[in-house]
Amino acid sequence: MSLSLPNLFFRVKENGATVFRVTAETRQNRLDMTQVATVNIRNGDIKVQNNKDISDTERTEIEAWIETRRAVLDARHMDDVHRTVDFLNHTAQWVQSRATDDQLEEITDILLLTMHDLRSLLVRKKADRVMAARPKDD
Repeated sequence: MSLSLPNLFFRVKENGATVFRVTAETRQNRLDMTQVATVNIRNGDIKVQNNKDISDTERTEIEAWIETRRAVLDARHMDDVHRTVDFLNHTAQWVQSRATDDQLEEITDILLLTMHDLRSLLVRKKADRVMAARPKDD
């Protein structure tokens, strides 16, 4: 184990994290992790737990973790979207070259509806961006 431990440990959960203060009890060579806060990634809310006080330094560290975590999640989401494009291309190739009639019957309707929904959203968002970029007539 590393001799240099972080002051705070973040147990990641779906919408944020539980924050623990890490202390090393050197007499017994044990770690103590005390829950001090919960964090909501979506709204940035930091709730102190168990009547524990957190220092300004800890609050700053938690806020920095929130920003870093948001960036990680955003990057993962964009990676998922790029993978989806790849999967759609692989699916098109599969449909063209290997899919059986029974396989196509199973997935055609739901895939067409999904692609129609996605296309509608993309067209609307693109139109919104184009309109927002146009110079305003006075």
